[in-house]
Amino acid sequence: MSDLTDLYQEVILDHNRRPRNFHALEDASHSAEGYNPLCGDRLTVYLKIQAGVVVEVAFEGAGCAISKASASLMTDAVKGKTAAQARELFDRFHRMVTTPPEVPVEDLGKLSVLAGVREFPIRVKCASLAWHTLKAAMANEKGTSTE
Repeated sequence: MSDLTDLYQEVILDHNRRPRNFHALEDASHSAEGYNPLCGDRLTVYLKIQAGVVVEVAFEGAGCAISKASASLMTDAVKGKTAAQARELFDRFHRMVTTPPEVPVEDLGKLSVLAGVREFPIRVKCASLAWHTLKAAMANEKGTSTE
């Protein structure tokens, strides 16, 4: 296994063990529930958007290591972004995890640790659940499913 692969695994395991922003957000302006029926991952994403900027973001729920790490990394990535920038980041992340493995992808900084899931199609839904739920919350939808 390469050093880079080891590093990626360490980051994912760290965010799974100690997820950032893992709590309910009592004064959230937006929220949605996400569900992955293939593996049972379930989470809620909370947003506090003021003047078009995501000033707070949090999540809670239960799921696999990929799902929880992706949600944790997502909260760090979208905090402080405008809603438009968060939607654009969703598009870039989705493209990264759904592009065929042999095609180079854009570097998304820390989020790039999840690029390896594209080699395991069943895990793409785990990695993208939090992101689809973020998009649903911003659109004032109650929930979403990766089905």
